[in-house]
Amino acid sequence: MVCSEQGCLYLVATPIGNLEDITLRALRILRSVELIAAEDTRTSSRLLAHHGISTAMVALHEHNEQAQSKVLVRKLLSGQSIALISDAGTPAVSDPGSRLTRMAQEAEVKVVPIPGPSALITAFCVSGFESSRFLFYGFLPVTASARRRVLEEFKEFVYPLIFYEAPHRIQDCIADLGEVLGNRKIVIARELTKFHENIVVLTLDEARHWLDADVNHKKGEFVLIVEGAPVRHDIDIKMERIMSVLLETLSVREAVSIALKLTGARKKDLYALALRFHQKNDPV
Repeated sequence: MVCSEQGCLYLVATPIGNLEDITLRALRILRSVELIAAEDTRTSSRLLAHHGISTAMVALHEHNEQAQSKVLVRKLLSGQSIALISDAGTPAVSDPGSRLTRMAQEAEVKVVPIPGPSALITAFCVSGFESSRFLFYGFLPVTASARRRVLEEFKEFVYPLIFYEAPHRIQDCIADLGEVLGNRKIVIARELTKFHENIVVLTLDEARHWLDADVNHKKGEFVLIVEGAPVRHDIDIKMERIMSVLLETLSVREAVSIALKLTGARKKDLYALALRFHQKNDPV
């Protein structure tokens, strides 16, 4: 896309670890723009130096994005083109940039995506989960209570769940995932594309032991992909409703006898279902 009278805002994806993971187009844009807006200029300066790029930089992060975006939009309207980059991966995805993007669009500035690395896609492609659908949440809340409330909302979600997590919270996060979601499979992708890259497929119970087995397992940036909930078929839901109603007034034996006639399900399965409801409602 060519920008003429006013500048373009380019959203440029940069490496998530290995500095070679950058496109030729991204390098061309970073060299040609008047200014690069970076989440952390110290981090981005290493990438630019590695590729011999000397374009001027300005910081744009979560603490100054509102004010800095106004300044940058004025520069865009005056004819300057700007590249927005985050510390790693695609900007505005669990990183600063969405405010600047929205303000540029509202000012009718052209916004051009320059695709490239993304931690969530990098992790998902090696997860082995057979699904073309997933839910990406990003970073879960910091406190345990808030984190568990969010996870409860996704407890019945049948597609894989993808989260980012920081090293100082990884142990508590894994514990809460197991507590709320049960002992499902999880892919832990740590330090993707970096020297100490680690990708393991475990159950959530095993993941706790894996973290404790080596202090290095708790270091780095994490992408977590949790298996979706088992698909519940309509007939199973119908049977549960029938059994729940029958057990309100009948014994287990009577409820199973009537449910057998109504559903035609196996007697063994109905007894197991009835006992599960009975134990849930009348704990010892």
